Amino acid sequence: MPENRVVMITGAAGGIGRAAVQLFTESGWKVIGVDRSDFGVNFPANGLFIRSDISLESNLHSIFEQVKSVTSTLDAMVNNAAYQVTKPILETSAEEWDLVMASNLRSVFLGAKLAHPLLKQQGGGAIVNTSSVHAIQTSANIAAYAASKGGLLALTRAMAIEFAPDNIRVNAILPGAVDTPMLRAGMNRDHAGDGSLHERLENLARKTVNGRIGTAAEIAHGIYFLADGSQSSFMTGQALVVDGGATCRLSTE
Repeated sequence: MPENRVVMITGAAGGIGRAAVQLFTESGWKVIGVDRSDFGVNFPANGLFIRSDISLESNLHSIFEQVKSVTSTLDAMVNNAAYQVTKPILETSAEEWDLVMASNLRSVFLGAKLAHPLLKQQGGGAIVNTSSVHAIQTSANIAAYAASKGGLLALTRAMAIEFAPDNIRVNAILPGAVDTPMLRAGMNRDHAGDGSLHERLENLARKTVNGRIGTAAEIAHGIYFLADGSQSSFMTGQALVVDGGATCRLSTE
């Protein structure tokens, strides 16, 4: 297995991001993490954490200048950062819509352009985009987020085609209901019934085929599979759904 592999992970301070940072580090990778929130004191000592908001183009250029100060190559880039607005379409402002798109979609377009030469310099690598089941099946009051994640699937396919000559694979992972701060913050949409947060989480769990909500670590393993060329070398332009079976069941059943 290759040694000294380097991965860049955005949204590193969130639930899935933290689990990915831990898994890649345990697997021997050097991790460069980026998040608008502080990670805390336990970021891997051999890595680099950059606190920055990737919804701003100027910040992305600054981030990659810092990245290039510690490495001349990347083996993988995980575009995991996301911002969510949970409002009806008629109550969503243009500013809120634009912020979701800038955070979830434009940041991946710009970040991939900046990461491409570092991946190409290494002889190729992988880009993993964290989309969502909302890209393929959605619900009320989350339209901007769903649209951004659907756009991310199309962008993943386009990037896979254009980056293939440089041996760069591009895939997306589509998490379902996973117990993260973002999931809990979005429980105000009444899509999981009434009651306490615990009761609403239990209601949501019952809607999956597996009968439970996923863990961030389970999504991190899916991300790692797509990033690691020894496991997924013949996969590119694909959408890997990890949702406990939620999208496989008819809503009428």
